[in-house]
Amino acid sequence: MHSILVIGCGSIGERHLRCFQQTGRCHVSVCDANAALLAEVSQRYDAPAFSTLQEALAAQRFDALVICTPAHTHLAIAREGAAHGAALLIEKPLSVTLDGLEETRAAIAKSGRFAAVAYVYHCFPWVVAAREFLHSGALGRPLQATVVAGQHFPTFRPAYRNIYYARHETGGGAIQDALTHLMNAMEWLIGPMTRLYCDASHQRLEGVTVEDTVNICARHGSVMASYAMTQFQAANETTLEVQCEVGSLKIESHAQRWGSMRLGETAWEWRSTAPLQRDDLFIAQANAFLDGMEGKPCTLCTFEEAAQTLRCNRAALESAATGMPITIS
Repeated sequence: MHSILVIGCGSIGERHLRCFQQTGRCHVSVCDANAALLAEVSQRYDAPAFSTLQEALAAQRFDALVICTPAHTHLAIAREGAAHGAALLIEKPLSVTLDGLEETRAAIAKSGRFAAVAYVYHCFPWVVAAREFLHSGALGRPLQATVVAGQHFPTFRPAYRNIYYARHETGGGAIQDALTHLMNAMEWLIGPMTRLYCDASHQRLEGVTVEDTVNICARHGSVMASYAMTQFQAANETTLEVQCEVGSLKIESHAQRWGSMRLGETAWEWRSTAPLQRDDLFIAQANAFLDGMEGKPCTLCTFEEAAQTLRCNRAALESAATGMPITIS
């Protein structure tokens, strides 16, 4: 049984805790500086608790750390974990700046342990299957892609005003919190983003000033792309489309299905997934991470893929602030 330390008892940390427990493949401990929250979560899941990372690492050897703290702390904690000799699952986004990126890459390489970033779309069966089909070449070369997504954020994250989301410096705003998932997923589908122009604004969410609405016009190499997101709309829907030389691919994540339509056809051929609850996807991610630790193949987002998406996040924020298109190196 692997020994896992989940760092951070917020909503995503609690989800990782219970989902790693559900794999039946590990013992899970938890760490948080908030004593009341730590006691509550520890008791709820009967998990050993530590008030600081240093206390936890001094108490025992952990095979892996799951880093669920605000994004600006991710890389420093990852370096501590690498020095401890632990595998790493780092929540998205990888960070909020590029500071410390090279040092963290070097620390992970020196440790020789598995590392991944928790862009969970890599574990959505309908995304994995659609990607395999797209990469088979059955529809020809991708030429254009679109993402349209949104939800009523206060319904799903009612505490958004009082958490990391309220400040860019801690990983907040629609770009770093929500749209980053979709930029990463599209990069996984069609390759790295190389240029973008971003228009973003705070339009509706009460109690914060960060952007809740984003429009991006982008290039992924030769592939043209557009992204549209709002965080106050009624529908909780996410649709990705890729238009190729001889047909189209569509992913409706809210419907847990993907489809294709070839030139000359008049209807989508849909492939649906058996209904899954949200925890099922995070249990799949936990199992994939444990597989990666054991040297088995897995589809999780790599450190380098997440670093590329971090550059996209930074470019989008810079473009929104300056009104200028940004080339992503």
